[in-house]
Amino acid sequence: MHGLRAHLDAQRAAFRKRSPGFGERVDALRRLEQSLLKHKSDIIGAISQDFGGRAAEETLTLELFPVLNEIRHAVRHLRSWMEPCRAPVSWQFWPGRAKVTYRPLGVVGIISPWNYPVFLSLGPLVGALAAGNHVMLKPSEFAPAISQLTQSLIGELYPPDYVSVELGEANAAAEFAGLPFDHLLFTGSTRVGKLVMKAAGENLTPVTLELGGKSPALIHSSYPLSRAADRIAMGKLYNAGQTCVAPDYLLLPQEHKDQFLIDARRAVESLYPRLVDNPDYTRIITERHYRRLAGLVEDARQKGAEVLQINPAKEDCNPANRVFPPTLLWNVADTMQVMQEEIFGPILAIVLYRELDEAIQYVNARPHPLALYYFDHNGRRIRKVLQETVAGGVTVNDCIFHVGQANLPFGGVGPSGMGRYHGFNGFETFSQKQGVFVQGRWSSLSLLRPPYGQRARWILRFLVGA
Repeated sequence: MHGLRAHLDAQRAAFRKRSPGFGERVDALRRLEQSLLKHKSDIIGAISQDFGGRAAEETLTLELFPVLNEIRHAVRHLRSWMEPCRAPVSWQFWPGRAKVTYRPLGVVGIISPWNYPVFLSLGPLVGALAAGNHVMLKPSEFAPAISQLTQSLIGELYPPDYVSVELGEANAAAEFAGLPFDHLLFTGSTRVGKLVMKAAGENLTPVTLELGGKSPALIHSSYPLSRAADRIAMGKLYNAGQTCVAPDYLLLPQEHKDQFLIDARRAVESLYPRLVDNPDYTRIITERHYRRLAGLVEDARQKGAEVLQINPAKEDCNPANRVFPPTLLWNVADTMQVMQEEIFGPILAIVLYRELDEAIQYVNARPHPLALYYFDHNGRRIRKVLQETVAGGVTVNDCIFHVGQANLPFGGVGPSGMGRYHGFNGFETFSQKQGVFVQGRWSSLSLLRPPYGQRARWILRFLVGA
């Protein structure tokens, strides 16, 4: 704790001495962009090493591209974001003026997970730097190669009293969460999120929590089933399902069950004709995580679920090679573990429904999800689903792509998290949104100073009402 606290104190002292202005912020962001481009091969290799195999194309698509997009978006718009915004003033306060300014908070802490170790660490870093803060970053101990590389790259770019990367096991993360940051962003499980919020609460540190949960995909009976199967399979199998916004379970019209199983098998086989002997199919991060997924399937099987594992080449998928086959479960029940916790792997539970209202009720009876995916071309029904459900974000007729939009806020709601970032929303989250009132040379409110007389009482009757 002493080392972490010393780093925080050094950053706070440096910030108080001089907070970064527009030019310094842009320079910091551009240097980060150049470093990512220069070291992209090293990043791809480190992430693949941590996973035991992940496609370079997947890392480029899901890690580097969104971070670079965030950087470029912030550089393009930062000057306008930093400009004070005029705010209207009620006539009673004329001729005073009002404005909103964005001030950096100070030192921001970021705790990032292992599943997208670049996007979910450097993405928030972009917002924090754009807002003018100093930053301490704690990456996950489950991804040691990319964590060490991140520390090395950040160390080359910035002095440690500006940005630092703190390595360590779970106890270091717990100590990190207990530091009195000016803001703390955590991405991870709901269970750990509660611990982080409790630790931050001791210092009254404001938090942004990105927690995931069970994100549903809902197909209307009129939507082309094969297209939905293709898009859900892709969204589910990115990173072998180890994605906080992956579709966790599917709400499917009951008359389409048999056809969906056919279409889903075809979709998976077209994406991954082989699993073990295929560099495109990501491994499960650790053997312990693999065994957890296997336990979810076995628990569901023992409690009456039907299981379809899609292994096109009939290869040996096991905890040693950490290749977990895409798995469909149906006849699932709430008593099964797979319906009680976030799956976080290539397992899709299927819940059958009869009417759209029944599906909506099913979603609403559960904790608010981080994401919702609805497949339908009917505008009225799309509006109905959006109006009658609550989710952190929504993609209609596909999966996950709302996350990549720099102009959309990203965040959870309730058990799936709190707070927003990405683009301007990240800049705003990591800023003090300060209201400023500038009094005029003459103030009408001076007429309401003591000693109160008839004039003051007349004015108050006019303002408040009889």
